[in-house]
Amino acid sequence: MFKYWHIKKYGDNLANKLTKRYSEKPFYSASEIRATVYQCNFKPNYLPLAYLLYLEKSALEATLTKEFPELDLPSYKKEMLDYLGKKQYSGKLYQLKQS
Repeated sequence: MFKYWHIKKYGDNLANKLTKRYSEKPFYSASEIRATVYQCNFKPNYLPLAYLLYLEKSALEATLTKEFPELDLPSYKKEMLDYLGKKQYSGKLYQLKQS
């Protein structure tokens, strides 16, 4: 249950926090995303999800390889989509389907 609420917080609030802190942009840097997650009390376990949603694709692979070398990106993305599908939540996480 708590997993759902943490993921939902990413979908409902992270975009707003990033915009407030760094102005509205199509993508944010890894350091901007990481700082927002840690300083605004988001669960850091889901930092890869934040990268998937708000980091430019060209920087995504390099960032995840460096910070989460054990993470299998296609599996992680599928796991998130499957989990959210079961919970019938899409919110602002529609970007996950496009990434």
